[in-house]
Amino acid sequence: MGDYHFVYKDVEGASTQWDDIQRKLGNLPPKPPAFKPPPFTPSSDDQPKDKTWIDSKTSDELEDLEDDLDDDRFLQEYRKKRLTEMQEAAKVLRFGSVIPISGSDFVREVSQAPTDVWVVVILYKEGIPECGLLMQSIEELAVRYPATKFVKIISTDCIPNYPDRNVPTLLVYNNGAVKGNYVGLHSFGRRCTPEGVALVLCQSDPVLNDGHNRNEAIIEGVRKRFIEKVVADHEENDDDSSSD
Repeated sequence: MGDYHFVYKDVEGASTQWDDIQRKLGNLPPKPPAFKPPPFTPSSDDQPKDKTWIDSKTSDELEDLEDDLDDDRFLQEYRKKRLTEMQEAAKVLRFGSVIPISGSDFVREVSQAPTDVWVVVILYKEGIPECGLLMQSIEELAVRYPATKFVKIISTDCIPNYPDRNVPTLLVYNNGAVKGNYVGLHSFGRRCTPEGVALVLCQSDPVLNDGHNRNEAIIEGVRKRFIEKVVADHEENDDDSSSD
């Protein structure tokens, strides 16, 4: 009979006492770690379809879900609600700063703006202090009311030979038509502040829009901020007078 060699195989990841001794002596390589299956993570298809699931979707994904939710009226209505909210939020984020434009951009950026968007145009010239003062207020209002479009353009790029004595000038557009025209810094009161400029812009039309509140609430907020600013300035002047 021939010699037979038997090889003992233990449970995977386990080792015999003999193997342990040989490893300590350096005759065998280190014992490999025992196999562990990766943790189970459910796929997106296994997640429960509820409001949280809808909230986790992007607008493009919500568009694609229309046919998948035909059997669930509640989720279908909630999907439509979330899609509308995202679209409205996207409108708000459309602006939020003063956009520089050139003469060739004017028709596209101003005259052809969507009918639901009010556009405030500041005509200015570099190096004129009054332009810098009004620009500071306009920049603050652009952040505060991101659903209103604010643009700036060098006066002579907009209107050839426009006199420097007329800058800064604010033009207000809506639906392709001029709704307001304010020439010179004096149009905004003795002191040019964001609150004062906002009050002038909203005197006859709902020019300013924060994308969240109704027009009446926005106008009421503009008036409240203006009064608070006047009171604060008056108190500051009184403190300065008393310290003298």
